[in-house]
Parts: sequence; C-alpha cells; structure tokens
Amino acid sequence: MASESVLEIRGLTKTYGSGKRQTLALNQLDLSVNRGEIFGYLGPNGAGKTTTIRLLLDLIRPSSGSARIFGLDTRADSVEIHRRIGFLPGELSLWEGRTGDQIIHYVASVRGDSRGIAKQAGELAEQLDLDTSKRVRDLSSGNKRKLGLVIAMMHSPELLILDEPTGGLDPLVQQTFHEMMDDYRAKGRTVFLSSHVLSEVQAICDRVGILRDGELKAVESVEKITNVEFNWVDVTFRDAVPAGLQRQLESLLTISDVSTNGARVRMRMAGDFDPLLRAISSGYVEMLHVEEPSLEEIFLAFYSGDEEKTE
Repeated sequence: MASESVLEIRGLTKTYGSGKRQTLALNQLDLSVNRGEIFGYLGPNGAGKTTTIRLLLDLIRPSSGSARIFGLDTRADSVEIHRRIGFLPGELSLWEGRTGDQIIHYVASVRGDSRGIAKQAGELAEQLDLDTSKRVRDLSSGNKRKLGLVIAMMHSPELLILDEPTGGLDPLVQQTFHEMMDDYRAKGRTVFLSSHVLSEVQAICDRVGILRDGELKAVESVEKITNVEFNWVDVTFRDAVPAGLQRQLESLLTISDVSTNGARVRMRMAGDFDPLLRAISSGYVEMLHVEEPSLEEIFLAFYSGDEEKTE
C-alpha cells in the first residue's frame, strides 16, 4: 500500500521583481513528503529552501503552482493548516522583554487548551535543559533556539516544519534534538527539515531532497545520497612539501585535486589511507586532517558519476 502524503507540492514557482530585474527563487518544484518520515530539504544558502517554507506557510504567495498539506490548499486553508503544524523559522524573532514562560503561555492560550500545552512545553524545556524563567534578552542564541523548538513542538503538531533547527545548539543538545525527532517519527508524525549540515541529515532523515539554484535536483534515501566514498585530506609538513610529492600523489588512482600551499598539501581521497601514508613518509608530518565533503560536493559527485570513477 502506498504511503500517505502529508505534503504535496506541484509546479511551485516563485519569482521576485519584473522584466529584466526578475529573479527566479523557486522553479517548478514537485515534491511529496510521506506521513511518519523525516524529510531533509537540503541545499546551500540561497538555494530556495526558506522561500519554499514561506510559501508552504502562506507567508508569501507563489507566482504559479500549488501546495497541499493534509490534503488542504496552503492558500485557501492556511488557518486550519496552521492549527495542525509547528514551525521554527531560520531567523527567530521573539519578544525580548518577556520571559520564556510568558511567551509559552501566550502562544498556548492562542492555540487553546493552554494548560495541557504548557505542561507539554515544560517537559520539552526540561529535555532541552532550558530555563524558561529568563527574559529572552538574557538568553544565548542557542537557548533562544531551544525556546523556538519548545514553541514549535509543545502542541504535538502532526507536521513539524523546521528551518535550520540546530543552528547555535551545542553538540550535546543537538544529540538530544536528534533523539526527540526519532521519538516524534515513532509516533507517526512528520518532519520537514531544511538544513545544510550533513551530519544532522545522516543522523535523523529518511529521505532527502537537494535544492540548487531554486530547482530540485534529486530526491533519494539518505543512505544513497551520502554513500559517496571520498574525503578531503590536508597534510601539513614541518618544512616544505617534499620535492616531487604532488606528482607522486597525482599518480595514485585514489587521489585527485591535489594542491600545495607552502608546507601544506590538500587533496581529495577515496579508498584506503595506506598509499597516501606511504607517499608522505618522505617528509616530517606535523598534522593530518580529514574532513567530510560538503552537501554540495556530495551532490556533484553523486550525480556526475564521480563516485564511480573513484571506486
């Protein structure tokens, strides 16, 4: 039996300006998100992720196309949709002079059933180690983010829409957030999450869509999209890069994109480390640093076929 779609987007397009000054922010987006999944909406800054979210929430209107949430039109039925979703914006603006408790109780009263919602908010705040008695102006950026998460989740919405949810959170709180999302999914609820953090996507998402320059380039399982076996490696020598090392590295099948800068050499590497370690043993290595590819690099490798060349 096919999965039930919570979110359906068809031909959604948004342009700004007119004539020669017209800018295309989102181009003919088609996308479905299923009930009970965490869907990662990925792409570099400026790709159109936030524009998509603002269209879904009816904060801005599309130039063409349509979107439906719970089978309801996002424009005609926005009030009903807003009752059933939770939202955390990328740029969170709260009342600076109010305490977290005051804001929570106000939002809960607007939603109705303020006592039950406030109780749930207290449990979420405890999970996130958030002191809601403090005024917003006295909270760090990370704690403001926690307060935003509490407000988004405290009424147990059927769908969570989160724009860069873990920005400013320390690693321990990020892990708590991941556990909260796993629990949320286990209850059959749905999360639409925009991010450009690869580790976050790998930790919690079921499927991902990659947006680039306003166009959806791919929708895949998270296992498939992140199964690109290469890393960037930086090697810093105590003295200069050994003579002939760049040529030697470039001759290795598992290494490409070699560049040198003073005593430092940087390369893209796939496969085992042993050939690299043998090659650099002619110099005194002060530091060896390995970093994951960015989401943009993973996308380019996965869809250009580069991962086949490096196997």
